[in-house]
Amino acid sequence: MAHHLSALKRIRQDQKKKQHNRYYARTTRNAVKKLRKTTDKQEASDLYPKVEAMLDKLAKNHVIHKNKAANLKSKLARHVNSL
Repeated sequence: MAHHLSALKRIRQDQKKKQHNRYYARTTRNAVKKLRKTTDKQEASDLYPKVEAMLDKLAKNHVIHKNKAANLKSKLARHVNSL
C-alpha cells in the first residue's frame, strides 16, 4: 500500500481514468459491432462518420493505438462501400 499522499492521489486518478477509458472503449466497440451488422446502405453511411470520429478520439487520447484505429476505419469503410 502506498504511504505518500501523492501516491494515494495518483491511485485515485488512475482508477477514475481507467473507468472513463473503459466506458468509451466499450461504447466504441458496440458502435463498431452495430455498423458491421448493418446491411442497409443508407443507415451504414449515416453511422460510419460517427464511428470514425469515436475511433479517432480514442486514438488521440491513447486509449487505443493509432494504427488499430486506422485499420478499423479502413475495414469499416470497405464494409460500407460493399453494401
